[in-house]
Amino acid sequence: MNHTLSIDALLDATARAIFTVNAAGLIIHASHLARQSLHIEPGENLLEQLPDFWPQVKKTLSGQSPQQALPLHMRQDEYFVDINPLLVDGDIIGVACTLVDSQQLERMTSKLPSFQTLSRELDTIIDSSSDGLFVCDADANVIRVNPASERIHKISARELIGRNMRELVESGFIDRSAALETSLTKKPVSQLQNKDGRKLISISTPVFDEMGELIRIVVSERDITEIDTLQRELEDKEALNDQFRDQMLAMQHAELDAKQIIARSPEMIRALQQAVRVAGADSSVLVLGESGVGKGLIADLIHKNSRRADNPLIKINCGAIPESLIEAELFGYEKGAFTGAQANGKPGHFELADGGTLFLDEIAELPLPSQVKLLRFLEDGRITRLGGTSSKNVDVRVLAATHRDLEQMVKEGRFRLDLYYRLNVIPIQVPAVRERRDCVVPLIRHYIELFSEQVGSKKRLTRAALDTLANYPFPGNVRELMNICERLVVMSETESIDISDLPAQIVERAERLNVNSVEWQEGMSLQDALDRVEKSILEKAQKRFGNQTEIAKALGVNQSTIARKLKRHQLN
Repeated sequence: MNHTLSIDALLDATARAIFTVNAAGLIIHASHLARQSLHIEPGENLLEQLPDFWPQVKKTLSGQSPQQALPLHMRQDEYFVDINPLLVDGDIIGVACTLVDSQQLERMTSKLPSFQTLSRELDTIIDSSSDGLFVCDADANVIRVNPASERIHKISARELIGRNMRELVESGFIDRSAALETSLTKKPVSQLQNKDGRKLISISTPVFDEMGELIRIVVSERDITEIDTLQRELEDKEALNDQFRDQMLAMQHAELDAKQIIARSPEMIRALQQAVRVAGADSSVLVLGESGVGKGLIADLIHKNSRRADNPLIKINCGAIPESLIEAELFGYEKGAFTGAQANGKPGHFELADGGTLFLDEIAELPLPSQVKLLRFLEDGRITRLGGTSSKNVDVRVLAATHRDLEQMVKEGRFRLDLYYRLNVIPIQVPAVRERRDCVVPLIRHYIELFSEQVGSKKRLTRAALDTLANYPFPGNVRELMNICERLVVMSETESIDISDLPAQIVERAERLNVNSVEWQEGMSLQDALDRVEKSILEKAQKRFGNQTEIAKALGVNQSTIARKLKRHQLN
């Protein structure tokens, strides 16, 4: 008995979702599984029934290459589809479409020995990771938790799987969720979490399918409480190393009477080397640099390393003495030289410095008449007291300093050209603090320690405070840096000096510079960078919203979290 099998019967026997389409887009044949799964029937127009699928079919109908294992989403289900042309005498008269349900394919694949081996290896890798790992779906529902996360959170995986991250945040299990934010932004997220007094760093990474759809979120987390402690210890060791380097520098440069010259930048090291080199000569030296850079220390260094070290170093600020008295102060005066003069006269600073060194600070402020007498001394080594008729020899080396542009003053007729050349035999340029950035952190640490010893209270800067100070240009140079360090040590109520203790102008400048970003600097840990960002956001939120409840709502966390963080950053 002969039976002729119909095409539909053959398609049904394959137990696959198979259908054919002619060149006009009409469905010609469809297996039972295709009709049931895709809700299509022969005679229907494919464009109308499956509009998202039609473009792929049209490509094959137009003569493009067959499409194999093409992932497609249709009617809330995911399929892998092969689209092959139907040929008659070399002409394409239609296409045959074979679809496999992704879940069916997964079940089939899972039975393969190679897949099972790969799955076991993957499980082993995930479970043996020392970092905690959460795997969530696109909606931030937990679908897997490894043993490291169980240890970190002290909870079993079965109590977490199936729960949504938003629910876990609201219940207080965690104070914020990187996975939840990634589910909304579809971008990688790094967050700092507080968990029972411990600090956790949480990093979520989105996973996309071939169509660019978010399908998984992998969250790695690590307890960095110990790392933070080690960072603090490292800072202390760095400070100790700075002390050792300072001591070595002190020995190399005949360190001055309880004063320290700290040099890390090439410009400052060059200035010190020049000072030590010229110390052995008797040539005049002109120390140049802005106010507060330490020109007086350079003069000290030159004197201490010279053959005159056992004789006086006399310092005089030419800008601090009235013009009517400057000549008498420098060169002395005889009795009766002017009204109010001492009966026996008085020696000037040149005589007092005989055998030693005279340091004339702010030399640009010296009046023109006194400039003439100073020039005469530099030429012949003799001085004449005010009101006197005879001159005398004095053995004095002259060091001068100024923050002014003497060449411009010479052009303007306010400083003698011949005196400028006499003083400028050996110029030494002392760089401003903003030009010696390598010195800033060692200087800050040195003066914090120095003033801490003076007040008898150990003080230390937090990394955030140190970074903020290091980025400040210190227009007043070392003098301003010293004053700020002394103020911080004296006024800080706790051992730790934080950003909130810094002067307002420094904090405001840092906020302006970092309004949209945080610049990473060498030595700054991820923890410190995250803390700075968190504090900045909280400060801005406080200014914008009236209370903690509104801040919490705006930032997507609960009120208790905001209260805890405000307290931690000393913002309440």
